[in-house]
Amino acid sequence: MKKRWIALGLVALLGAGGYQAFQANKYRLPGLIADWREPVRANRPVVWQQGPATPPAGKRPPNVILIVADDMGWNDISLNGGGVAGGIVQTPNIDAIARQGVDFTTAYAANATCSPSRAAMMTGRYPTRFGFEYTAVPVEFAENLTHGSGIGPLKPVFHKELITPDIPDYPDMGVPPSEVTIAEAVKAAGYHTIHIGKWHLGEAPRLQPQRQGFDESLAVLAGGAKYLPDDDPDAVNAKLPWDPIDRFIWANLRHAVTFNGSERFHPKGHMTDYFADEAIGAIRANRNRPFFLYLAFNAPHTPLQATKEDYAKLPQIKDKKTRVYGAMIAQLDRRIGDVMAELKRAGIDDNTLVIFTSDNGGAWYNGMPDLNAPYRGWKATFFEGGIRTPLFMRWPGHIAPGSTRADMTGHIDIFATIAAAAGAKLPGDRVMDSQDILAGPATRDALYWRSGDYRAVRAGDWKLQVTKRPEKVRLYNLATDPTERHDLAAEQPQRVAQLRAMIDAQNKGMAKPIWPGLIEGPIRIDVPMNAPWKDGQDYIYWTN
Repeated sequence: MKKRWIALGLVALLGAGGYQAFQANKYRLPGLIADWREPVRANRPVVWQQGPATPPAGKRPPNVILIVADDMGWNDISLNGGGVAGGIVQTPNIDAIARQGVDFTTAYAANATCSPSRAAMMTGRYPTRFGFEYTAVPVEFAENLTHGSGIGPLKPVFHKELITPDIPDYPDMGVPPSEVTIAEAVKAAGYHTIHIGKWHLGEAPRLQPQRQGFDESLAVLAGGAKYLPDDDPDAVNAKLPWDPIDRFIWANLRHAVTFNGSERFHPKGHMTDYFADEAIGAIRANRNRPFFLYLAFNAPHTPLQATKEDYAKLPQIKDKKTRVYGAMIAQLDRRIGDVMAELKRAGIDDNTLVIFTSDNGGAWYNGMPDLNAPYRGWKATFFEGGIRTPLFMRWPGHIAPGSTRADMTGHIDIFATIAAAAGAKLPGDRVMDSQDILAGPATRDALYWRSGDYRAVRAGDWKLQVTKRPEKVRLYNLATDPTERHDLAAEQPQRVAQLRAMIDAQNKGMAKPIWPGLIEGPIRIDVPMNAPWKDGQDYIYWTN
């Protein structure tokens, strides 16, 4: 009913030709509804719960900090041989986590988009085991993608027929309370648990972080937020006119956070700086007791917004969007360095396990061709560019500096690894896919991915991708062809059949999606969204 009245009000405001104008602008509704229900308040100070004034006597359990970047490309990290704009932007502080610890060089995101990947990190289970198959988005967002996301002859498909009264409201799309989160597990072991940053695992009160095991949560509950208000004098904005996702984001996201379920309020300054500053404050408050901090930056996800200071440092990058993006990466790296420096100041650096990863690969819609180089593919594809992710761990005295590990691992193993370090128990009443990878190499035979009819498996050196749109199988030997250039499916039908059987067997243990995938959108594998269409370009359709 509330949505209806807002819609009628928008039509009235648009005046003559209101219905047509409303149809063209209804993608703005989620932001308008949110503003009406809950205006963004002025900044308010965050007061973290204070731990003991003095450290405990004797040995104490390690602190754990899980740092997650959002849509960070493989090539954005200079340790991986790259860096934005041909290496102009370096990431020395992120690199240092690996150099002072271990770099898992064959680590994978649990999914090629953010919500399911985060669900796997929090639960230690394939998100498809409990129906978390798709990234949570409003219906209006999915419908918005049908306008402007076509590429040459490839047109998006919107499944309006799947919109039924059974679809959960957007705030109810999240990790079910019946799942056990890593925060709940370590809290039971005596840890103080803190969440700072992006959540995107449910906005309804029963699904928010403070109801899923976190003692305190400073959150962007949705899939993203603006880093600064559009018209902030310190903001340098780069909009992406070819991208309907960007259009939706600029229209609906706000510069806003909540604290422990509070009303929305403005953070102080740029979101990346704000999250880092508050993480430092939380570390200071908890330095004398074991804590788990889930620090989930929303950078460098769109909207592309840099500070003028960081933008000014990169005049050699001539393309504006790349310069803004590079400034955001440099800022993120610098602020992660500040968080790491606080551990030393607090005297707890050598008793803290720090984990760094990204939720998935760089996005095709950003319009920058080399975000995931040398790998093919993007966020929202199961090519290596979409799911190969950095995974670095640093724990002085427990992890040898400069270590590398090539065993197949990833997001799915973060739960068990943290639990083992913290002395916490894994749930014994359900299938757990997570393994403690600091105890030794992962022992699994395969990793699996699924989003609708798009499926993939990696078993040993072999990787199979199966798509319905187009109807195709792609087989790669990653030992000899890590960038997936040579499809061997036609040459190896028996291996294709074997891997397809593995996918089918895996799917039998998965759950029905809690909400449907309403949109199938085309993504070209080798070029970004703003590249011109050419016949013969390889593509997949991503369901969400």
